[in-house]
Amino acid sequence: MDTKLPTGAHTSRPWRIHELTADFDLEDVWALPTPGGPGDFHRLVEMATKLDPGRSGHPVVRALFAIRWKVGELLGLDDDDSGLDARVPSLRDRLPADLRDQRLPDHESLPFKPLYETEDEFAAEIANRTVHGVLHLGWVPDGEGGYRGQMAVLVKRNGLLGNAYMLAIQPFRHLLVYPMLMRDFERAWRRGAAAAPA
Repeated sequence: MDTKLPTGAHTSRPWRIHELTADFDLEDVWALPTPGGPGDFHRLVEMATKLDPGRSGHPVVRALFAIRWKVGELLGLDDDDSGLDARVPSLRDRLPADLRDQRLPDHESLPFKPLYETEDEFAAEIANRTVHGVLHLGWVPDGEGGYRGQMAVLVKRNGLLGNAYMLAIQPFRHLLVYPMLMRDFERAWRRGAAAAPA
């Protein structure tokens, strides 16, 4: 099943993230294979922030991420002076007061820094020499009486380098990385459901 969604699946919803990312491009929207009920969103966030692509069940995903981190190290793409509050200000500066005052855990396995979490949204950001990116998770009705997760990726490119980088990785993201990560999501979600007390 193809889980990639049209952009309207994200833009049509009243997410708080829209207030922060008017100058970002929406790259992808994916339906997550995480069926649940109205109160399961925080379980999705906990699970998603523990998934480490470098430890994916798929060797191709692990290899691609290992290559990306090695290239980043060699070219200085991820140096401290290219990140949040260095090359670009954090989107935390744009948060309204009700979201800014939240205390969020620092999810160690996620290279993104958390921005906020609500009853049906979670957002986190990352910046390097190529892009300033946002990972957004939402919890949406599935049309069959239940709910499921939805993931969006928003990006602000850093000039010609950012444009070239996003163009170069696009086929890998769409054909390999995201479809395989969806399977990781599904396996982790099922494991969590099986481990939950009856």
